[in-house]
Amino acid sequence: MSGDQLHTYEPTDLDDMSPLQALDAMTADVRGHRITVDSTGLFDATRHIGLLCHLAARMAADAEYQLSPNIADLPPAEHLGASAGHLGQAVAHYTQALAPLLVLTTTAQDTPRQKLDSLDHHNRLRSHLDDAGRALTAARTVLAVQQPLTAPGKPAPAPLRAPAVRRRA
Repeated sequence: MSGDQLHTYEPTDLDDMSPLQALDAMTADVRGHRITVDSTGLFDATRHIGLLCHLAARMAADAEYQLSPNIADLPPAEHLGASAGHLGQAVAHYTQALAPLLVLTTTAQDTPRQKLDSLDHHNRLRSHLDDAGRALTAARTVLAVQQPLTAPGKPAPAPLRAPAVRRRA
């Protein structure tokens, strides 16, 4: 299936999915829209950064929300927080990939010398994109861990409260 035939996900679509489904959709989108050394690749890279930022913010918000008692259908806050951290790493690598991508996209590569000079940029670009892919895999691994069932009758955790302020009379 070519990149043009894949559905492109937008934040509204991702918000209607579970965290794991949203991450899988984002990963499929990254695979379906490979970063190429042209204006399309530059567009895809900035689009992926935006989607990853949205997904990382959502995971962080879900982690905070999960700290409330009796919240169902979300992974534990620790897993959501760890996944958000990995998504942040993916965002960082995509952002770092912009510099070599911009150079490769805007610099002529007509002569053998220009092509040779561009090898370092190609290597840096590939390295950052590979690291971003590993961060996405790590985020998925954290979310995909099965949770042990809680024992029946186990009370819900008490809500977090601010410590009481003692005043001297």
